[in-house]
Amino acid sequence: MKESRDGIGHDRISKSSSVSSIPLILDIDDFKGDFSFDALFGNLVNELLPSFQEEEADSADGHGNVSGNDTLPNGHKRASSDAIKFTQGLAAPLFPEVDALSSLFKDSCRELIDLRKQASIDDRLFNLKKELSVQDSKHRKTLAELEKGVDGLFDSFARLDSRISSVGQTAAKIGDHLQSADAQRVTASQTIDLIKYLMEFNSSPGDLMELSPLFSDDSRVAEAASIAEKLRSFAEEDIGRQGIQDMGNANASRGLEVAVANLQDYCNELENRLLSRFDAASQRRELSTMSECAKILSQFNRGTSAMQHYVATRPMFIDVEVMNADVRLVLGDQGSQASPSNVARGLASLYKEITDTVRKEAATITAVFPSPNYVMSILVQRVLEQRVTAILDKLLVKPSLVNLPPMEEGGLLLYLRMLAVAYEKTQELARDLRTVGCGDLDIEGVTECLFTSHKEEYPEHEQASLRQLYQAKMEELRSESQQLSESSGTIGRSKGASVASSPQQISVTVVTEFVRWNEEALSRCTLFSSQPAALAANVRAVFTCLLDQVSQYITEGLERARDSLTEAAALRERFVLGTSVSRRVAAAAASAAEAAAAAGESSFRSFMVAVQRCGSSVAIVQQYFANSISRLLLPVDGAHAASCEEMATAMSSAEAAAYKGLQQCIETVMAEVERLLSAEQKPSDYKSPDDGIAPDHRPTNACTSGGLRLKRDITEYGEFVRSFNAPSVDEKFELLGIMANVFIVAPESLSTLFEGTPSIRKDAQRSYLKKLIAGEGRYLMVDSFGCTTESSPPENQDSEDKETGSHLNHEARDAGNGMTFAWWAP
Repeated sequence: MKESRDGIGHDRISKSSSVSSIPLILDIDDFKGDFSFDALFGNLVNELLPSFQEEEADSADGHGNVSGNDTLPNGHKRASSDAIKFTQGLAAPLFPEVDALSSLFKDSCRELIDLRKQASIDDRLFNLKKELSVQDSKHRKTLAELEKGVDGLFDSFARLDSRISSVGQTAAKIGDHLQSADAQRVTASQTIDLIKYLMEFNSSPGDLMELSPLFSDDSRVAEAASIAEKLRSFAEEDIGRQGIQDMGNANASRGLEVAVANLQDYCNELENRLLSRFDAASQRRELSTMSECAKILSQFNRGTSAMQHYVATRPMFIDVEVMNADVRLVLGDQGSQASPSNVARGLASLYKEITDTVRKEAATITAVFPSPNYVMSILVQRVLEQRVTAILDKLLVKPSLVNLPPMEEGGLLLYLRMLAVAYEKTQELARDLRTVGCGDLDIEGVTECLFTSHKEEYPEHEQASLRQLYQAKMEELRSESQQLSESSGTIGRSKGASVASSPQQISVTVVTEFVRWNEEALSRCTLFSSQPAALAANVRAVFTCLLDQVSQYITEGLERARDSLTEAAALRERFVLGTSVSRRVAAAAASAAEAAAAAGESSFRSFMVAVQRCGSSVAIVQQYFANSISRLLLPVDGAHAASCEEMATAMSSAEAAAYKGLQQCIETVMAEVERLLSAEQKPSDYKSPDDGIAPDHRPTNACTSGGLRLKRDITEYGEFVRSFNAPSVDEKFELLGIMANVFIVAPESLSTLFEGTPSIRKDAQRSYLKKLIAGEGRYLMVDSFGCTTESSPPENQDSEDKETGSHLNHEARDAGNGMTFAWWAP
């Protein structure tokens, strides 16, 4: 045994037997090689039997072996002699090693049994490995053979598949040929039957009694209808071909004309019979019978006659009471004029009832007819072209543009409003019917066709309506102005003046009404015009009407205000004193001059108010253009710019009238300044004190009668007219304001008032203001700078004239230019 395996042998022995006091380990290697039982046994008992060792040693010596050799043949060591001697020295019994040997042998037997088992398992494992190797070799060989076989099988399958495909193609071709042959056979059989039937129909004209039972059997009506339709189609085509071939041949043979005539008669009779059956089933609401008849009737012209017959027999198309009820619902009672709002409600109710009726019919049509969409298109088209058209014809009577309907009956505006309501509600009906179902019908196009005649002349009617509204409004305003004049009388009548009453003023409310008319017309343009180009054209035409109305209205208003200014100016000229008048006449003339001045002031105020309202009116139009018109014109090139140019052109006439009126206003103010200076300024106001008394610096009477007020009014008006950007008018008001200072400054300051302003009345600077100093017959010539020169009075000056100063005033007027003044000195 080997020392390195002691631990392993001990573990193995301890598991199979009880623990021994002497370790004994056997190894499988002990039985390998040149095995000797004696050597194995000696090796086991050497330690326990020293005498055995000695015998072995002696035996070895006797055989000539070296005595010192302690190794057994199997490689195990012998026990030492000292150990044997020690053992012998302790011997007490005769054979004391029996127990130890017995235990040793038992343990050895157990280990031998374990080793035998282990050797058996190892042999089996070895055999299994060997068998596995053999089987693996056989398996590999078998796999190789199988791979070769599979490759061959795949090749066989490929060849088989190719063969099957070839056979399948051949079978398909054979099947096609068989199917074609069968179809040809069936067609030939059917052709034979058709020819037989055709010969029956072509036998004699009008003879339908000798036909096959097929054509009289009610249970085979569908088959008979199909055959009859095929025969008729074939016979008609044959007649057409025969006619082309026999064209010009006088001896052409008779063809299938008799068959065609007989077939047509039979089809008509059969179709009428089916339609009668269809009507009877329709009255009984037998949808299955109706469906069967409709399916058979579809053989004749695709069933068009049945579809049209069904639609035409609907109560809403044949019942007169239904049509009358429609008219009453929309237009109301006879003799009463319907309003657009009432018509809108009536049309909404009528169209809802029509939509509900069509929805109910759609359910029946879907259940009965094989092509329900086509029937729905016929039904919806009939609804629009008959029922809707009937009510529209009653509602929309196109007026004449030559003889317009009177405004008392609504005028053109009523027609346009009715047209808009009818168009909008009918469009809603079209959308509802599209939802219910109308097949392939272009319902929008059909709806548009209902209003084509009205839409073609719509722009002309819209413009004529706006003109009619404007004329009616102007007549209304003139009537109101006339009534006001009759009730209030004329201005200045109490003072004897003949100035007319205050003219009709421009009203912003009226212009706002013009814009409101235009907005309503604009909404109709948007409703009737779907294309941007057409919409822009209509919008531009409507807006041009507004420009013409506003321009004419405010221009006429400004001209009326100017007429008042002109009348006031003429009135002032009438009451200018002559060269020789009496004191009484002069007093009356002064009173009349005051009335004329009041008329001038009133006309001045009226014109300025008219200008202000004119500006507000133009601003309203411009705002309306920016908010509503421009966005509709921008999609079309050039339309927006053209409208802006038209707007500027339309307002130019009003601007011209305003400019002329402002010039007249300036003349009116200057005339009033002259009158005040002539009538209110006294000679003593500018007389130098001879008594040494200090000058009186209080305002003159002319100033106290309104100098500061005049200066303030001129300033305010000047600020207002500057908004018109008219430089010449601004200059006039500036000079007028400087001249108004005559009423404010002290007399001694007149010489410096006009310094630095050579543009004021250049001709007045070249002349002198004549001032007469009363007493001693002396004149005082006063120029525009306050310088005086004495002279003698005229020879024809009498005492009364000296008191009134009329002659000098006359000379001063001749001297010129509205700024020469003369006074009598006290």
